[in-house]
Amino acid sequence: MRNPLADKVVELKPSGIRKFFDIVSEMQDAISLGVGEPDFDTPWHIRDEGIYSLERGRTFYTSNSGLKELRTEICNYMKRKQGIQYDWAKEVIITVGGSEAIDIGLRAMCNPGDEVLIPQPSYVSYEPCAILAGATPVIIDLKAENEFRLTAEELENAITDKTKVLILPFPNNPTGAIMEREDLEAIAEVVKKHDIIVMSDEIYSELTYKGEHVSIASLPDMQERTIVINGFSKAYAMTGWRLGYACGPRIIIEQMTKIHQFAIMCAPTTSQYAAVEALKNGDADVAEMRTSYNQRRRFLLNAFKEMGLECFEPFGAFYVFPCIKEFGMTSDEFATRFLEEEKVAAVPGTAFGDSGEGFLRISYAYSLDKLKLAMGRLEHFVNKLRAEQGAK
Repeated sequence: MRNPLADKVVELKPSGIRKFFDIVSEMQDAISLGVGEPDFDTPWHIRDEGIYSLERGRTFYTSNSGLKELRTEICNYMKRKQGIQYDWAKEVIITVGGSEAIDIGLRAMCNPGDEVLIPQPSYVSYEPCAILAGATPVIIDLKAENEFRLTAEELENAITDKTKVLILPFPNNPTGAIMEREDLEAIAEVVKKHDIIVMSDEIYSELTYKGEHVSIASLPDMQERTIVINGFSKAYAMTGWRLGYACGPRIIIEQMTKIHQFAIMCAPTTSQYAAVEALKNGDADVAEMRTSYNQRRRFLLNAFKEMGLECFEPFGAFYVFPCIKEFGMTSDEFATRFLEEEKVAAVPGTAFGDSGEGFLRISYAYSLDKLKLAMGRLEHFVNKLRAEQGAK
């Protein structure tokens, strides 16, 4: 029989996150600190709007780009939060989660041989999406000593005459790192100098604990060369609603819409009506959840300090990225033993790129009680490892 599979798909590595959760799902009394999903329910007034849309029989396709009402509210949001003005009719598309926006954005922009710059550690989908788009991913290894921020020098050194797109994944999953205005201004100068397009993934923009999030698209001469990716999963606890969006230049959004049109048709109608309510009346919910996440963030950092575990202070998303290099084992080995011996699942840093070696991603999208229990087990584990090292 002829091989029915595409080589580039077969060669893709499966997500490095999943194996630990396949194990933990069958392990009694185990604690999972690995899933990047809010533990909050979607706020009731948002759910209620989704229910109301069903009761009203709003169960038909929307336009390919999404409801006019939702695209208009996204434009209002971007103006209010970032001072950026978008045309709802030509510069916004509603997608099935932010992940679809990343996929169709890269497919719309990349030709075979084009290079896509991907700072790592970062979200697991960027590299495979670049490959599936026919592009060549070029990895920029971020450094702990720079708090996992992308520097202008690192960017400059990675650029070639084939570079077309820079993915800017901040606030960052898995490190929790952020980019502040001065960081972005330096990056923007390099981007403009080399005429690069930026895909700015801002899905965690509302979960920033040091000042306000700044979008690179808001900087001078950057809106016309930036695709902003965002969505409702993280800020509004709407992961299962599967709704994201992209804002950007008309010429790119038009081609993204064409791919979306043939592959998806439109995003879920019920979710779109709920999202309108989220943008109109959800600021207080976001603020409440952000306050809770920040409390958990501070608890974890203090717990690491007390157990002598090195960890830079992250100011975004809901992840911490402690360093486990002192124990002389790989991230995968550490995570595997931690799960087997203490029944706590965390994600090895290498799931997010080779530069994540020596680190562990811990999500604090979990209750404080669960985090306290998990940190007790982590302290017991690291003390045991240190005792083993001392006995050698």
